[in-house]
Formats: sequence, C-alpha cells, structure tokens
Amino acid sequence: MDFETVFDEMYPGLFRYCHRLTGDADVADDITQETFVRLYERRVEGAEERVRAWLFRTAIHLVRDRHRLRKNRRRLLEANPVLPAGTELPDRAVERGEDVARVRVALDRLKDRDREMLLLRYEGFSYREIAEAFDVAAESVGTLLARAERRFTKAYDPPGENDDAS
Repeated sequence: MDFETVFDEMYPGLFRYCHRLTGDADVADDITQETFVRLYERRVEGAEERVRAWLFRTAIHLVRDRHRLRKNRRRLLEANPVLPAGTELPDRAVERGEDVARVRVALDRLKDRDREMLLLRYEGFSYREIAEAFDVAAESVGTLLARAERRFTKAYDPPGENDDAS
C-alpha cells in the first residue's frame, strides 16, 4: 500500500485511539500526525497488519513521551514557581545579567557531554532518561553528573571568591 492509502485508511482509527488515550482532540491530532510523519520518514512498509501495529506502537510511545514531558514540566514548575514579573531594580538586573554571562562562559568551557548532561538534568530529565540519551548505564549517571558539576564549579569560579587576601 502506498502512503496516501495507508493514511486515508488508518488515520481515523489511530486518531480515535489517541483521543481516548489523551482525552484531548488537539493533542490526539498532533500525535496522530507526528506518527504518520515518522511512518513517512522511516518508509515503513509491509503487510497492512505490520504497518498498523507499527503506527499504534509509535503513537503509544509519543503519548508516553508527551505525558513524561508534562510531568517533568509540572514538577519543575512546582519546584520553581513562575511569579508575576515585577519591576526589577536596575542593580539587580545588572547582577543577574553578569551571573548569566558567567554561567554561559562556564558551560562553554565544559566538554559537550558534561554540558549536555547538566542541562538535561536541569530540565528535569530523570537519570534513566539521561542514561538513554547518552547510551550509558543508569547507575553511572549520578557519578557522571557529580563529576560534571565539579567541572562546572571549577569552570565557573566567580571572580574574587578564590583570590587570596595578601
């Protein structure tokens, strides 16, 4: 079967399934479309049953990924609530800008893997998710992150903190 035929025949059922899983028609539509995009990009072919199974399995993974992302965002927002923006005092704005610049410089000094691991952890990824992203054992992620944090701290080294008073 060609892609258009598969799309026309399987889209309604896959959409209904995704809608039942998510409870939101817009989300279901997004996931269903993303599933078909992946089908097209990966050029999955075979018997109708095989393609149908692939579509539903892929949609399930996309629903789970979306749920995990929402859960991580919710957890981060609870830990770091977004407060209404007030007028920031000019001196505090300058200090914050300097802090951000120092952090960026420190991150740029790190090896790619250290920087990427730290940023994923900061974004709320679990050790298991980080392990999958870097193809390492989940048990080693804590050690790798601790080492990356030490390297970041050394690279950050804010001016004046380690200066010896003579």
